[in-house]
Amino acid sequence: MNYRHAYHAGNFADVLKHSVLFALIEALKAKDTPFALIDTHAGSGCYALDSEEAGKTGEYRDGIARLLFPDLQQTRQHGALPPLLRHWLDTILALPGNEHGLKLYPGSPLQAAQAMRATDSAQLCELHPEEVSRLRELFRHDQRVHVHHRNGYEALKALLPPKEKRGLVLIDPPYEAQEDEFRLVEAALKMALQRWPNGIYAIWYPIKLRSQVQPFLRWLQRCGARRVLQAELLVHPDDSPLRLNGSGMAILNAPWNLDQILREPLQAMARLLSQEHAATWRLDWLVQEGETAGSQAHHTRPLPQSRRPR
Repeated sequence: MNYRHAYHAGNFADVLKHSVLFALIEALKAKDTPFALIDTHAGSGCYALDSEEAGKTGEYRDGIARLLFPDLQQTRQHGALPPLLRHWLDTILALPGNEHGLKLYPGSPLQAAQAMRATDSAQLCELHPEEVSRLRELFRHDQRVHVHHRNGYEALKALLPPKEKRGLVLIDPPYEAQEDEFRLVEAALKMALQRWPNGIYAIWYPIKLRSQVQPFLRWLQRCGARRVLQAELLVHPDDSPLRLNGSGMAILNAPWNLDQILREPLQAMARLLSQEHAATWRLDWLVQEGETAGSQAHHTRPLPQSRRPR
């Protein structure tokens, strides 16, 4: 209830989270049938980068702005952005209010609504009254989008499975008490997978100390999902509890080729979002469904150490 994303909108963690969300929605759109998006911690939906909150931190300057205005030497050396990132950035610049440059940064609900089709739907959950009011105002004319003033974890029981029978649940809590929040995510996912085992679940998580994240990743390996993909971006070493060193996305029941879709964008993010140290990235299947002796089996692997793939 105390967290305000306005201070952090468009930072390096948002770049990872929202580019992965965009890739997932594009994958869902590959089929003609409608899908549902459920966002458990929706926020206010859109953030002004010239606001007092954004101005106090300026985090977007080391995030989204680095992709929109890359260093000339970087561009000459590595060429244009990967198509996924370019397409994603184009949707942000197409937002009304950004006609003359980046002024507004859309949160997950608005980015999803921009990418969805007329037949798709979104269920947005948010607890903070002011954020809920902003969400309702933002989507007052969009009949595809439904705003719920309630706890997103508790709402999953009522919202799953969606009538469309296909879609995506985004879980993006504030992690004000980080280790306690991981346990809440695990409990919510356990229930959700029982009610909707075939749904796609995308969970954003912060990385400060690696030791705080490992228990959650080990839980994911035995959660029962058929496939679990881990994508991470670190701009600092994961050895300090005093700052956000990186973040990750865990995707349960991930589309088969999502790792191939995300590999080049992750490489570009690490290149463009490095700070005082070279950024690192990770892309691993924590659980991968495979064929063994004519029958399906789950394959898990030991959790890898932090690294920068070459």
